[in-house]
Amino acid sequence: MNAVPPALRTALALADAGVPVLPLRAGKAPFGNCPACANNACGGRPNMKSMGPCRCPGVCHAWAAATTDPDVLTSPAWSAAWRRAVTVAYHPGAAGLTVVDLDDTAAVDWARATLPATRTVPTTRGEHWIYRGAMASHNAVRPGVDLKSTMAYARYLGPGTGRMTALPDAVRALAVKKPSPARPEPHTVAVPTRVGGRECQHRTPAYLERGIAMAEQRITAARSAVHATVYRTFLAVLSTHGRCGCLTDTHITRLFTAAQAKGETLRHCADAWTNARTTLGL
Repeated sequence: MNAVPPALRTALALADAGVPVLPLRAGKAPFGNCPACANNACGGRPNMKSMGPCRCPGVCHAWAAATTDPDVLTSPAWSAAWRRAVTVAYHPGAAGLTVVDLDDTAAVDWARATLPATRTVPTTRGEHWIYRGAMASHNAVRPGVDLKSTMAYARYLGPGTGRMTALPDAVRALAVKKPSPARPEPHTVAVPTRVGGRECQHRTPAYLERGIAMAEQRITAARSAVHATVYRTFLAVLSTHGRCGCLTDTHITRLFTAAQAKGETLRHCADAWTNARTTLGL
């Protein structure tokens, strides 16, 4: 009988405790989409119980593939992934958790001085602080600090130490966007009316959907220079749709998911998005 890969043993133990898990490949990235699921052709898998519109049996939906089902984890469709896996990840939000990812010593010092104590897990350069309670995930809420909960994954780096405490308001407040400083009143600029009085095409659902789908396809089709492709694609999307307010969190999540399926980390996606916004002055 074939030996159970170490990563799978860890995953099964976590799943038994009710924590949805998935394998990560080299580079600490999720496995890419299979051909049938490329460019979201399968309809995606929007929840953690593998009950979305996609019936793909493989581990090809990044954080959305995370599961507690031992039959799925040990299935033939997942076996090759476990043999190649370098570590295990979990979906904090589906387990009712939020991970405050502290990326360096300065961030750890800030947390110790600011946040309530909870369970901590050492990372390569910093620490994960794990709280009970889920929230939306956010990157770069302050220097060296990310919040990982719903629609995100975190590496499993061991059980950690300390008693896990409830998600505090101080962490939730990090995700609240601070109002911009007061600026001088802008000059009024007359915008020419479109011929026939038609609605701005950027807000037309079909136009926007086509643009997002093309962006997903461009990222998915990248065979090299993925970092550059993701950035250029984000730049193109924002240059077309970034100023009229039609982009929603759902659209952004689709782009990030496509990039993560190609091996980009959540931090890289957030950085590329921020850099594209900065380049365009948004």
